Amino acid sequence: MREQGYAAVTSRALAAKAGLKPQLVHYYFRTMDDLFLALWHRRADSLYKRQDDILKSTKPLKALWDLTSDPQDVVLSYEFVALANHRKNIRAEIAEFGDRYRERQMKILTGLLKKKRDALGGWPVMMSVMVLDSLARVLAVEDALGMKVGHAKARGAVGRLIKQLER
Repeated sequence: MREQGYAAVTSRALAAKAGLKPQLVHYYFRTMDDLFLALWHRRADSLYKRQDDILKSTKPLKALWDLTSDPQDVVLSYEFVALANHRKNIRAEIAEFGDRYRERQMKILTGLLKKKRDALGGWPVMMSVMVLDSLARVLAVEDALGMKVGHAKARGAVGRLIKQLER
């Protein structure tokens, strides 16, 4: 999916890459939607575990920023979003995950930022989470496209804010 997009994922291509017969893929996954949902659940579980690790981190804001701005993860996320545009059952799973994931982000940041409201310029924690999350994703997608203008300044500003908040 990362290399060629979700549309290139077929049972034949997957079987060839794994050195299997296509029938074996269909034995375990009756439909491609079943396969994509299994991949999504595996990815969601991994992201939840990474969030749990962030809660234990000495620098959770930095760790959360790094997780959210990882270009490989963001590209894969957007492939799942593109897939979800065509498959309602996958869209529902991704939306449910997205809400739970954001609630967990809020949990991580609310405790951290309660005492730092002045540093946020009066912004509510939810707005701060959404702005940082969105900026991280946009930068990662643009990096994947080869865009660079404004990125260093944006990352520098976020880095300074994170340092200030984690003091």
